[in-house]
Amino acid sequence: MGIFSRTRDIIAANFNDLLDKADDPAKMIRMIILEMEETLVEVRASAARTIADQKEMLRHVAKLDRLQADWADKAQLALSKDREDLARAALMERKKAADMADQLRGEVAVLDDSMRAYEQDIEKLQTRLREARSRQTAIAARLESAENRVRLRALMTSERVDEALSRFDQLERRVDYAEGRADALSIAESGTPSLADEIAALAGQDKIDEELAAMKRAMGKEG
Repeated sequence: MGIFSRTRDIIAANFNDLLDKADDPAKMIRMIILEMEETLVEVRASAARTIADQKEMLRHVAKLDRLQADWADKAQLALSKDREDLARAALMERKKAADMADQLRGEVAVLDDSMRAYEQDIEKLQTRLREARSRQTAIAARLESAENRVRLRALMTSERVDEALSRFDQLERRVDYAEGRADALSIAESGTPSLADEIAALAGQDKIDEELAAMKRAMGKEG
């Protein structure tokens, strides 16, 4: 495939279609980027060769222009010496140089068109390459997110998670029990009786008074 047709195919490629049809989008986008980078290198190399060819042709044109001037001077000299035959021959050589110069200028113009095409292709390739690299970043992020979701779902459905949650519940119950004991100890250590404790104490006092009165009556000491 020629460099121009290959470049046109890449520029016209639809990334979405290529990625949708790919079994491995991440691998496909890497291949696309590699192809574009290689093509960009080739296009730039071709452009460099074209520039070198242009410079060489322009040097030949300059030489031919000087040659034309030299043959024109020789024709004038021959004519001034009444050597029309030499003057005619010199003018013929001048014409040959002029024809060659015109041909080279035409080729230089063709190379100018090629250079403009190269510049456009390079700009378009660079744009598509930036687009492809952006897509690569997006695909990598989506792939990582999907893999993380798969791992999370696998983890949530694992028996190890249920076991860990069960152990966590047991730990919470142990903490509740420990906190309850601490609260009970703090109440006991405070020394302040509750309302229920005071009422129970009153009932106990009445019973003691009754037993004491009964003992006095039995001993004949009833007041």
